[in-house]
Amino acid sequence: MSACAAVSKLLRLFVFRGQFCGGRTCGVTRTAVRAWSRTATRSQFPRAEGTALTGRVDRYGGVTVNLADAGLPADVSESFFGGLLRDALVRWRAEGKVAVWLRVPIALSRCAAAAATHGFAFHHARRDHAVLALWLGEGESRLPGFATHQVGVAGAVVDESNGKVLVVQDRNKTKNAWKFPGGLSDPGENIGATAVREVFEETGVRSEFRSLLSIRQQHDHPGAFGMSDMYVICRLRPLTYDIDFCTQECLRCEWLPLGELARTADTTPITSRVAALLLRGLKRGFEHIDLAMEELPAVYSGRFYQLYHRQLGPTLHSADAPSSN
Repeated sequence: MSACAAVSKLLRLFVFRGQFCGGRTCGVTRTAVRAWSRTATRSQFPRAEGTALTGRVDRYGGVTVNLADAGLPADVSESFFGGLLRDALVRWRAEGKVAVWLRVPIALSRCAAAAATHGFAFHHARRDHAVLALWLGEGESRLPGFATHQVGVAGAVVDESNGKVLVVQDRNKTKNAWKFPGGLSDPGENIGATAVREVFEETGVRSEFRSLLSIRQQHDHPGAFGMSDMYVICRLRPLTYDIDFCTQECLRCEWLPLGELARTADTTPITSRVAALLLRGLKRGFEHIDLAMEELPAVYSGRFYQLYHRQLGPTLHSADAPSSN
């Protein structure tokens, strides 16, 4: 029997001659109904007594709470969660915490609305969750923003034996301009790996990374949801030469002479500029245009990063070495 049905049945017990009791017993009646209703509500929607929100404290004094691991019932209400959060915020402020990061899975999205009433705002979202943040410290929030750029990578595959480079025309562009094949880098993917992967997916040509040639930064990029875009062009060496291009992405794909690509009007400014740069590399040596990649240990234990810079040669001359003073 539902709580509402049971209350209705209880009310009928106090009906006398077709009228609800209006005499001295009314107070008793109302007390009985309220008491029964509270009991029914508690049994039907049990509170997780003793439940308290806890989280992982970072080195900056912030608390990260993952609601997927908080032990909340699947049907938790906004009001119930709001009470838990209110108590937790009182505790964290007393402990001197400076910020709270609240990770909310999609299934508990209603908790985001409850958090908003306590001052939380969306920080970022991923496929299956959103992260809200609240600054508890003094003054203006010093919380870092989320990612500001997306990274696109293109590969200029140069056949040094004949001075040709692999280019494509995108199918879905308003202008059929020649460009280097490429696309967006996946999370955790190195720049060179993105270039090699995208070239193969678009053209069917296998290649290997040799160097970084140029970087273009554009703010408020139309394809970046209002964010900024970094576009990196790499020099690749071909391992195969037969073209089998993706007809869904590309309208045309050819090996084009670098001189022609540098002069044609059927390209973009960045493509013609890099084509001229590659011509210089063919004539004078690529060491004059390359930004080589070097993998170095990071300050974080067990991690490494890739540094791109002009080549220094096999050894540093004593005159170039940093002073020990």
